[in-house]
Amino acid sequence: MEYRRLGASGLLVPALGFGAGTFGGRGALFSAWGDTDAAQARRLVDISLEAGVSLFDTADVYSDGASEEVLGAAIKGRRDQVILSTKSALPTGPGAHEAGSGRARLIRAVDASLRRLGTDYLDLFQLHAFDAGTPLAETLTALGDLVRAGKIRYLGVSNFAGWELMKTLSTAEALGLERPVAHQVYYSLVGRDYEWELMPLGADQGVGAIVWSPLGWGRLTGKIRRGQPLPAGSRLHETAQAGPPVDDEHLYTVVEVLDRIAADTGRSVPQIALNWLLTRPTVATVLLGARNEQQLRQNLGAVGWQLDPAHLAALDAASATTPPYPYYPYHRLPDFTRLNPPAVRAA
Repeated sequence: MEYRRLGASGLLVPALGFGAGTFGGRGALFSAWGDTDAAQARRLVDISLEAGVSLFDTADVYSDGASEEVLGAAIKGRRDQVILSTKSALPTGPGAHEAGSGRARLIRAVDASLRRLGTDYLDLFQLHAFDAGTPLAETLTALGDLVRAGKIRYLGVSNFAGWELMKTLSTAEALGLERPVAHQVYYSLVGRDYEWELMPLGADQGVGAIVWSPLGWGRLTGKIRRGQPLPAGSRLHETAQAGPPVDDEHLYTVVEVLDRIAADTGRSVPQIALNWLLTRPTVATVLLGARNEQQLRQNLGAVGWQLDPAHLAALDAASATTPPYPYYPYHRLPDFTRLNPPAVRAA
């Protein structure tokens, strides 16, 4: 397994990580994702560690905390072998102090996550949403105190807009506090919005991408094709409205190219989609979400080989969409790279 530096930090993470959103199975949304219990999770952790996948990501909102509980049980006795990542800020209940990133909420949330995970520190803690109602100085000071207390080692964010992330970084720098080194983002062959602003920001500011839903919310499994109904077991039946929107025609165009490359290479559609992501600028790790051993082993085959330039070019072309304003005028100018070299713009 290749290990990569997470942004401008000293933390090395595997190119593939494990997303534990399928653990627990509480609630309508998360039960549709998966209902992995502790015994099943322990087996998936075993397989992951054998393959060098040591990063495990969860959140307090996943299955009302059950994901953290199941993950904690699955890693019991081998905490030193894993990189633990969790998130908080989204609402976990109706109470006034059960949402956001104010000082009191963050301290309680981190302590609760530590209890559920059965550990006394988090390798990475991420703000799961931007809280516009709380001063950033309060949020960042509270997180800095948690770092100095030994409860958190590195900071990150998730699903921030470009201005939200830049304001967070600049506020941390102005106050002399810890900066986020990771941004957990949605990015896939059928969802490349990350590239327009967040990717160049990450390249410029040293913020590495942790990719969630790399198979386009279950659309790039190799089971969805033009003119065919959704497979009976697809989670899209229950969760499509909760996930990133994808135009059907765009999806089918991408899948048809993936099918051709699969025929050329002998690799599966998911393996190719995951491997493409690992070639993209700023991507530190791609999270696998597996409901069972078969899915996990299949997706682990995304590493250890490389797509050739012709296949990469075909995927780039099939998945490309017109950037939104204000990006599209400059992407159409042939001399754009004179002002924005490829290292700091969308590839």
